[in-house]
Amino acid sequence: MQNRFELSIIIPLLNENDSLVPLYEWIVKAMNGKTTSYEVIFIDDGSTDGSWETITSLAKDYPEVSGIRFSQNYGKSQALHAGFEAAKKEFVATLDADLQDSPEELPEMIHTLQSQGLDLISGWKKKRFDSVLFKNLPSKLFNWAARKVSGIPLHDFNCGIKVYRREVIKTIDVNGEMHRYLPVLASQQGFHKIGEQIVQHQARQFGQTKFGADRFFKGFLDLITLWFVNRFGKRPMHFFGLWGSIMLLIGFSFTLYLGLDKLFFDINARLITQRPEFYIALTLMLLGSQFFIAGFLGELVMRNARQTKRYHVKETV
Repeated sequence: MQNRFELSIIIPLLNENDSLVPLYEWIVKAMNGKTTSYEVIFIDDGSTDGSWETITSLAKDYPEVSGIRFSQNYGKSQALHAGFEAAKKEFVATLDADLQDSPEELPEMIHTLQSQGLDLISGWKKKRFDSVLFKNLPSKLFNWAARKVSGIPLHDFNCGIKVYRREVIKTIDVNGEMHRYLPVLASQQGFHKIGEQIVQHQARQFGQTKFGADRFFKGFLDLITLWFVNRFGKRPMHFFGLWGSIMLLIGFSFTLYLGLDKLFFDINARLITQRPEFYIALTLMLLGSQFFIAGFLGELVMRNARQTKRYHVKETV
């Protein structure tokens, strides 16, 4: 028999009114007899379809339900960040609100996390009910790139259903569009025990997906950003200074060659400013200087950075 557990369930949403009541009923059925206590936190990311009214109604009827409402749409990362700040239980799970993630997977995922001593466990939707051309194939390519860059052997980085130990979500900072890389963010903070479990993917019952094909392009850009910040974020001068030094060295070498050649070897040659090597040297020295300045500015920003709110909470319930 599996041990009971305490669980916070974070559900970010945007215009998912039709799914909310069925989802909550599904959660109640899945958690019945398996938890010591649980809470369900809905984060309304600027919905305009009556989702907040449904959340308010659920919160009035059921004490384990709470809601956070953004004043406008800030994105899934900001919604998850707000939910993570509000979570109070020992374990924290995330679910999408579109009924494509099954709450019935959560008890088994928590059991696996406990038995294997993991920091977090991510779902893997091995069989998907999505378009092969527009979602499945781009998703496979995206996950392959994420594995190569991060070194984390997950098959589905962007799966909405994940379970974390509380200390993990209280440590990581989710911003921009980095919700796709929560396992990577956790690993960068020292939580390297990351597991994966196959979960069932359900067909969407209501509405349409809120993500277009451009999310994969954005995902690749975010992956590059994450790699750069992880490697050079604490010391940007290590990157900009290196390339700046290389450019300055090559530029000065060209300049020295031109000067020596004109003074000692070919005095009657054309003017230095008429030779293409002069402009190559000038360009490299300018670029090298700019890289150095970028490195210095990066160091100053790192030393004077202040935490700012990335979203505005309109009301809570």
